Order: sequence, then C-alpha cells, then structure tokens
Amino acid sequence: MKKNQLKGLFKVVFLLALCLGATLVANAFGMNDHTTQMAAVTPVALPVLNQTAEKEMIKKFRHDNTWLGALKSKQSWVNNDVIKIPKRGAAPTVLINNSVYPIVSAGRDDSHVVLSLNKYETTNTTVTAAELYALPYEKVSDVQEQHREELEDKTSQHALHSIAPNSNTATTPVLVCTGAPDASGRPTLRAKDVSNLKRKWDKLLVPKEGRILVLCTDHVADLLDEDKTFTTQYHNAIDGVLSKNFYGFTIYESTYNTTYSAGVKVAFGAVDGAQVASIAMHTKTCFKASGTVVRYARAAEQDPENRRHTIGFELYFIGIAIRDEGVAAIIG
Repeated sequence: MKKNQLKGLFKVVFLLALCLGATLVANAFGMNDHTTQMAAVTPVALPVLNQTAEKEMIKKFRHDNTWLGALKSKQSWVNNDVIKIPKRGAAPTVLINNSVYPIVSAGRDDSHVVLSLNKYETTNTTVTAAELYALPYEKVSDVQEQHREELEDKTSQHALHSIAPNSNTATTPVLVCTGAPDASGRPTLRAKDVSNLKRKWDKLLVPKEGRILVLCTDHVADLLDEDKTFTTQYHNAIDGVLSKNFYGFTIYESTYNTTYSAGVKVAFGAVDGAQVASIAMHTKTCFKASGTVVRYARAAEQDPENRRHTIGFELYFIGIAIRDEGVAAIIG
C-alpha cells in the first residue's frame, strides 16, 4: 500500500474512534440528539456510561463559593467509605534553660477514631422517551445536574449541623446574642458578640489563622443594620466570602440555619428550634471527605412497559470536627 493511502486510512480510523468516544460521553450526560438519547444506551454500554457520569459528579462536587470549600479534604483517610481519623498521643514538654541531662525521652502512642461516611441518596427521577422529542433542551443532562446540586446542598447543610456544638461547654462556647430584640422577640446579633467569641477562642488558644464564622441569614441582616464596616465588606464580597477579616474571622453566609432550643442543638431534619445560630469553626479541627459515588440508571429501552429513563445517585460524604476546641456557636 502506498504511503499516501496509509495516511488516509489512518485519518479515517482516528476520526471514527474520536466520534465513538464523543458519542459515549454525550450519551452519559444526555447531551446528544433526542434519537440517540433513547436508542444508543444499551445494556452493555450502561456500566461505562455510569462510570463516566460518576467521575463527572466527583469532579464537579466541590461546594464552590461556600464555607465548606475552605475546609481541607482528607481523602487519604478514607477506605471503603470508612474514615480512620488519626488521634495524636501526648505532646512533648518544652524545657526552658534546661540544665539536666540526659533529657527524658518518651514515645508517643497514637490512636484512631473510625467513622462510617454518611450515605446520601437521591430519589429517582424519570424522563419519558416522548418528553425528549417535545422539549427544547436536554432534560437527561439537566436532571443529572439537578441531582448534583441537591446533593451539594444537603451535604453542606448536614456538615454544618454536624460541626455545630451540641451545647455550651468549657471548650465549645455557645454564646447568646446581646442585641435588642427584633419584632419577633429574637435577640439580634451585634458586632460585640463576634468580638466576645474571639475573646473566648483567644483564651482557649485556638489559632488565629483559619477561623471561620458561618452566619445565618438573620444574623447577616443584624450586622448589616448595625455595622457599617461589615456592610461595606458585604457589598464587596467575592466568591462567597462576605469578609476576609471581621474580628479575626473569615465570614460566610448560609441560608440553612442550625437551630437550638434552650441552648441545646436541635436534631438535623427536626422541627426548627426557637434560636437560630451562626456557627464558628477552625480549619485545623474540621475537615471533609468524599467516598463512593454511584449513578443508578435504567434506559428507556430496558423499561418497555413505561418507556422512560430512570436516574438516581448515591454518595458517601462527611464533614465533621475532629476535636472540640475550634467549634462554637452564637445563638439568638
């Protein structure tokens, strides 16, 4: 075969392989034409398409522009959706102007805390084959995006609730707002309350670098009414950070409120307590980690009775504090 003929054959094979790869990825996210969405997914191809969708879910699951994005990820601690958290042994003693030798030596006995990651599952969404012909957009792709967004919201809410202290203790301050009550009788947050939390943490020797305060919406409104500096910083917010340094805290806002009743944290998903809360945490005591993600999908061709696509996701994730020092709340 001549050299030019070989080059032409190579180009044809390359283009065919490229088109096949693009079709697989497009079908996995519902991005191809309506006919391909209904016909191209076969029982053989489905596991491959699921793997592609799962990788895309992990890649995009970042909690961008939220407080959770500021926490370190501890993926290396996760194995089989179980996280093994190292716990340091006794710290060394610091000697000043020592004159006694040999210096005493001691080993450090470390331990571990083992926790299962939380499992989050979405209810299934169905898309009929007829819908794909009638709609002006790619619904299968949009459904998968919606599942990711809902998982991001729920994991962020649950993590904030998990990190929040259960009640006021010597190492987990739960301070009460000191401002004048609003129309509903709720005591309002003052800048002084944030300053008081700073003082509490200073006495507990919580490192100054890495302090985060996630304000609930009511407390954001309180500070906007009271503090001009905060108002200016709020209007100049970038990437979800309301203020990079407000009494030593990086400030975020959350539309989800962890609530308290008589100073005790209310269970996640239960009826809200009377006291809304802003939650403080430190980047050295709190972390996040993701585990397995699975897409459950059935193509319309595998459901001849209903002739509809079915999609759902399962995700393992955790956001938690590994010790008491470095978590706090302001309630009101």
